[in-house]
Amino acid sequence: MNNFTDPYDAEDVSINSKSSLPLVWFLPLIALIVSGWLIYKAVSEKGPVVTISFPNAEGLEVDKTKIKYLDVEVGKVTAINISEDLKSIRVSAQMNSGSEAYLKQQTLFWVVRPHVGLGGVSGLGTLLSGPYIGIKPGGGSWQTRFTGLTSPPLLKNNAEGKQFILETNNLGSMQPGTPINFHGIIVGEVLSHELSPTADAIKLKVFINKPYDQFVRKNTRFWIDSGVDLSASADGFKVRTGPLISLLSGGIAFRASVEDAAEAVMAENSLFPLYDTYEQSTQVFYSNTLKYVMYFNGSVRGLTEGAPVQLRGIPIGKVTGISLELDKKTADIRIPVMVELEPQRISIVNNLPGVSDKDVMEQLIKKGLRAQLQTGSLITGQLLVDLDFHPKSKITLNINTSVYPEFPTTASSLDQFTHSAQTIMDKIAKLPLDEMSAEINQTLLTLQSTSKTANTMLATANTTLGSADKTMASAHQVLNSLEPGSTTHYELDKLLQELSQTASSVKQLTDYLQQHPDTLIRGKKED
Repeated sequence: MNNFTDPYDAEDVSINSKSSLPLVWFLPLIALIVSGWLIYKAVSEKGPVVTISFPNAEGLEVDKTKIKYLDVEVGKVTAINISEDLKSIRVSAQMNSGSEAYLKQQTLFWVVRPHVGLGGVSGLGTLLSGPYIGIKPGGGSWQTRFTGLTSPPLLKNNAEGKQFILETNNLGSMQPGTPINFHGIIVGEVLSHELSPTADAIKLKVFINKPYDQFVRKNTRFWIDSGVDLSASADGFKVRTGPLISLLSGGIAFRASVEDAAEAVMAENSLFPLYDTYEQSTQVFYSNTLKYVMYFNGSVRGLTEGAPVQLRGIPIGKVTGISLELDKKTADIRIPVMVELEPQRISIVNNLPGVSDKDVMEQLIKKGLRAQLQTGSLITGQLLVDLDFHPKSKITLNINTSVYPEFPTTASSLDQFTHSAQTIMDKIAKLPLDEMSAEINQTLLTLQSTSKTANTMLATANTTLGSADKTMASAHQVLNSLEPGSTTHYELDKLLQELSQTASSVKQLTDYLQQHPDTLIRGKKED
């Protein structure tokens, strides 16, 4: 028997009861970790969900319609539902992370679509990509429920400038978006309009872009620019034109006063009056005025409120009112015209302290200063009040029922001409025109008869001259047959000479009458 020894003794074998984890199980674990990280990242990158109410969902699509700010996508529409009252559409949108900063109470949302208007064309990019929702951040508290605008806001997100308030009594065709121009350059627009709390005016909120907002100063004037401004006054017709867009849709213009310094720039939301026309915006308002009432005897047709009051052609005031009065006791009709004189328009030389403008005006009236109506323009027929000196004019005071003192007047040159013409016509009317006409007709008949007689005499004279020429020719033949030197030859020759002189005189008379037939009536003129 072989003594074979096993090198591996069973007693030396030890069994390891601990099992090892296979590497294949690490793959699901890693996938789980990565998935969790991706989910966490996706959730952390998502912003809040907002709800926007719109009148309709035209052009909006779930998971396709984007929300953009400055053409950068900041969100996407995730759901579109109808509201409980069935009057609007609720659009749910998932915003990107970081959008919480501009989801405030005054944030605006609107749908961007292609739009063509007087201000230009916008939203053309949506023709291919489809509509999207625009956002304009605002202030206020944080919120996630909003009401969308029916039209895009007028101001851009990056617009710089100032807002101002204009007050007017006539809105006209001005609406949000109405342009505002400065020397023909469009520098702003109307944002909104509302009725004042007292319902006596309309307030327009306007925006002026930078840097033109620095020209809105203390004495800046705004007026309604209709594109073409045609006015008729005592100075005639005036035509002003503005930009073409103002002609189509209306507009507002303003100008800066040269009296304002650069430091007089007005603060935002300052209030300015809005004048109806450019002419009204150029009027200068004086604090020191003298008010009078004037009574004119003639017609005041063509005189209107606002008509100028001139002193030798220079405006120093205006007409403020025209009325009609009837005195029941005397049955007299009077037309009081209220005027407002502005002494500040007149430069004072050698000013005397203690002498008021009213005292100076009374001295001028004593020197003969009178008011009369004058035609300012023959084309329009507008009248104005002209002040000038008429020393010989007497002051005739009327029964003044006005609270203002009376300013003496005198008849206008037109009234004087009309009176003189009427006087002449009255004198002509008193003439016996019928008898004079009969006598003139009789004289004309006599002249016609005389003319016919003269023509007959001229014809007879011509015939006589012809006969005389023949007779003289026969006489010359007889004379040639007689013996020269005889008594008969001498007497016949003398007779022929006398007949020749007579015929020559008659011919001269005939020729003169043919050239001057009026000689038979008036006689021959002296040389």
